[in-house]
Amino acid sequence: SEEAQNISKVFPQFSSQLDMLCAKPDIKDIVKKCDLVFLALPHTLSMEWAPKLLKAGKRVIDLSADYRINDLALYKKFYGVEHKDKINLKTAVYGIPELYRSKIKSAKLVANPGCYPTAAILALAPLVSIGAIDISSIIIDAKSGVSGAGKKLVKEMLFNEVNEDFKAYKINTHQHMPEIEQILSKLSGGKVGLTFVPHLLPVNRGILETIYLNKNKNKIQNAISLYEKFYKNEKFVRVRKEGEFPALKDVVGTNFCDIAIMDCGDTLIVISAIDNLLKGASGQAVQNMNIMCGLPEGCGLL
Repeated sequence: SEEAQNISKVFPQFSSQLDMLCAKPDIKDIVKKCDLVFLALPHTLSMEWAPKLLKAGKRVIDLSADYRINDLALYKKFYGVEHKDKINLKTAVYGIPELYRSKIKSAKLVANPGCYPTAAILALAPLVSIGAIDISSIIIDAKSGVSGAGKKLVKEMLFNEVNEDFKAYKINTHQHMPEIEQILSKLSGGKVGLTFVPHLLPVNRGILETIYLNKNKNKIQNAISLYEKFYKNEKFVRVRKEGEFPALKDVVGTNFCDIAIMDCGDTLIVISAIDNLLKGASGQAVQNMNIMCGLPEGCGLL
């Protein structure tokens, strides 16, 4: 839609920094010029492009949902079409660096995670991986800025519709649910019972999730220490001290995920915050690229 326009015109923040033209995608030109390709196509289209690029020997980071969900029936249920690339789906690596760094490093195809799943999985991984919570009852109360819906013109996303309003949507039917359940089930080794309630905030960007959990007795003594140890060497996950809680303004414009944990006796409350456009999308994609190409992980992000 921006063909032949200068990138600095489409994105004014790059004025005097980038002098490049937006071009219509051409598979031959891409193969000739690129070693690694980011696919930022609508869901269901990436699976048409990725096989061609992989066949040409290129590495791919896909920002759509096409290679995130292993269950073909679930993919069809939530995205409305049959999956066309079952072979590459089997070998795609899920792109959360904090959990799958070694696999990402050698991957040919990385499935960049969704925004809600990124915040949820990073918030829950330390607990589910050691069996510290009852995985049959996980409640996620998630809030996102309007940019999570993309750039397309939708009446419900117009300023006058969103401003001074706050609402839930797609309760327990959101397309990110199977993605969250899939990864948490792999980490825990069991079937996850998830209640997922997303909300639309009247802000441009940012995600904040509040997660309610029931503890398994004697599995955890100090939740904050557990998280600090789990993410000790991670550049982009920041664990808050006791009594400190993340806000959107702390993470918007960054690739950080900020996490807070509150022990309430028999229950735990975990709060995570990310920028849905960075750690929840393009920032994490760059982080994955850095790992795949042997660059410092914070290159271009810090």
